[in-house]
Amino acid sequence: MAGDVKHDYHLVKPSPWPLLASLAIGAMVLGGAGYMKGLWFVPQGSWWGPLPGFVALIFVLIGWWGDVIKESRAGDHKEVVQISLRYGMVLFIASEVMFFVAWFWDFFEMAIYHTLRANPEHTDLANPALENLAHWDSWPVAQTDGTIVRTFDPFHLPLINTLILLLSGTTVTWAHHALQQGNRRAAIIGLLLTVILGMSFTALQVIEYMEAGFGYDKSLYGSAFFMATGFHGAHVVIGTIMLAVCLFRLIG
Repeated sequence: MAGDVKHDYHLVKPSPWPLLASLAIGAMVLGGAGYMKGLWFVPQGSWWGPLPGFVALIFVLIGWWGDVIKESRAGDHKEVVQISLRYGMVLFIASEVMFFVAWFWDFFEMAIYHTLRANPEHTDLANPALENLAHWDSWPVAQTDGTIVRTFDPFHLPLINTLILLLSGTTVTWAHHALQQGNRRAAIIGLLLTVILGMSFTALQVIEYMEAGFGYDKSLYGSAFFMATGFHGAHVVIGTIMLAVCLFRLIG
């Protein structure tokens, strides 16, 4: 018959989610630009600027991923579709790796070549954006008010959070293998422990930020630190939420 399906791919129905996601992201970007530079509808410094777009994006993702779950339950995710989803996740993780490469590259470039930047022969001292280079004779670079940046003890909270991350990797792997073997009880326990560890990591990260003796906008070290750790912390929060959804689905 002409209407018979002759392929293993699942053709999705027309969906509003891509358009709505684009609008939500656009609103979030405009709100962020207003927060930093000021726009006619978002005054500069308004922390709530990106919030409406962010909330809208959350609701869009809930609806979008909800449709994916419904398709999976309906048996639409054949083997070919599953392979496509796995490849998509691999490419997504590769793009995330490059994000972190950029943050670490920025940090180590400043840490290794700080004395070179402080050399007047290699610096345009007339550039007002580089007026604080007189402080670059040491690392971490002093803050804009001249105070010294006091870094964290790597064997205190950073070490604890690292151990929590490593442990969460073992518990989620345990849950994965238990799910493959049909051991639902062990999968639930593994996911529950992983969610608890993720929440613990986030709580300790907040405490670490509160104890920080430097600001995001006071030094290049502070900017690099909060950007890299904040970006990673956002991934932990999102991952914890997604694993919690998996846990509730497994329990239900």
